[in-house]
Amino acid sequence: MDAILGVELGSTRIKAVLTDANHTVLAQGSHTWENDYQDGVWTYPLDAVWVGLRAAVTQALDALPSVQVRAMGFSGMMHGYLAFDGEGRLLAPFRTWRNTFTAYASQELTALFDFPIPQRWSIAHLYHAMLQNEPHVRSVHRLSTLAGYVHFLLTGENAVGIGEASGMFPIDSEALGYDAAMLDKFGALTEKYGFDWSLRDILPKVLTAGQAAGLLTASG
Repeated sequence: MDAILGVELGSTRIKAVLTDANHTVLAQGSHTWENDYQDGVWTYPLDAVWVGLRAAVTQALDALPSVQVRAMGFSGMMHGYLAFDGEGRLLAPFRTWRNTFTAYASQELTALFDFPIPQRWSIAHLYHAMLQNEPHVRSVHRLSTLAGYVHFLLTGENAVGIGEASGMFPIDSEALGYDAAMLDKFGALTEKYGFDWSLRDILPKVLTAGQAAGLLTASG
């Protein structure tokens, strides 16, 4: 039997659902988890992502031993901050949507873009880290969300769906990508920092429904 696997990395549960091509639910699995408040940051350890993912998916697959998964997709907390260096190392604890210390950065970017930038958006977290002179920012090679992180580890592709991307940086609804003018404004604002990276380089690629998002790697 062919099936499609969908996984939702929610705030309190990781859920896995197998459906057929007509969206009929065939089997489900879940795993309960909870974020921790550590050193002033609401976070989840990344090891817990894989423990929960394996548990939820295994539970769903065990209900249909003969199933063949033909496609899969991941969604999750579409905001927050996951920053990695060029070797794939996490540079700071995963900062979830629940953190509110980005208020000033959010206000500054809202004024700069003339567009509302919520505190939970990835760009607000990045700018907050810059304003606080956090040393790790110089080493940023890749930014992602939780679902984007899982997708990258499974496929090697730094890409997210357009809905996911809209929780990271403003989207141009006609170009179906990040707003170019706002990217330029952010680049001009942060030029004084002298970083080796540009925001265009570290944000994940934006994909729309139906576009190829990658294949599982051997390790994935």
